[in-house]
Amino acid sequence: MITDPIADLLTRIRNAYHARKETLTVPHSVSKMAILKVMKDRKFVIDFREASDNKFKEIVVILNQARRDLTLKRISKPGQRIYIKGTDIRKINGGLGVSIISTSRGVISGEEAKKMNVGGELICEIF
Repeated sequence: MITDPIADLLTRIRNAYHARKETLTVPHSVSKMAILKVMKDRKFVIDFREASDNKFKEIVVILNQARRDLTLKRISKPGQRIYIKGTDIRKINGGLGVSIISTSRGVISGEEAKKMNVGGELICEIF
């Protein structure tokens, strides 16, 4: 059993980039799909899709080969949740990165949350 599935997703993506893999398979969850959607919008991954095995659903992620120096940092953890106000959201790496925030309006990027002036749980930072 995995205690932190989001950290597991980020670690698998990080390891796949370092191993120069083109695709990656992770166990399915709704929160992982939402995080991958933000990553796809920001071109950190090319695409992702659901795949069904005999027993379990999986997500197949196609990695962006141009992004070799990707840094994925988990901020809010199960033992210590980190919440942020809409006015306190900052740019990541001078605007080159993205923060992913779980808000009342869904999982969105920090830039979108700042425009909507909504806060939430700061899940991770990617740059």
